[in-house]
Amino acid sequence: MTADDLQRLEKFLHEKIPVTRAMGTRIVPDAQTGFAVQAPVALNYNHLHTAFGGSINAIATLAAYAFLWLRVGENCHVVVRESTIKFERPIRKTIRARCASPTADAFRAFDAALCARGRARLELRVLVDDEEAVAAEFVGAFVAISGEPAAHR
Repeated sequence: MTADDLQRLEKFLHEKIPVTRAMGTRIVPDAQTGFAVQAPVALNYNHLHTAFGGSINAIATLAAYAFLWLRVGENCHVVVRESTIKFERPIRKTIRARCASPTADAFRAFDAALCARGRARLELRVLVDDEEAVAAEFVGAFVAISGEPAAHR
């Protein structure tokens, strides 16, 4: 993934999902997954001055959303259908989320459904960390829809 790709993705998120700007969301290179979504705790803290759970969930959702959006491109709409998150430990400095790539079989089924029906579902797993220790695990079902959904016509 190039620096231009990361910048284009960050710009897209900031334009289409305005809360990402207020959260200080950034798209950064990641050796394991190509990119990570991160935000400073300084803009996303709770009463204990650790990361707010809702912000952790939002950054994890964005990591999965961005992963799928990069795969399907701008001619598809990506939405989260359902998700769960499990919090393991507090985050004190930076919320950093990385989406794991699904299996090749999962991608084949997703691509076939998207081609045949114009919509497809994919389950994505995101690990959220602070200073390399896993702080939360997110699992979400995302749907990609080809073209313009009826609500936006």
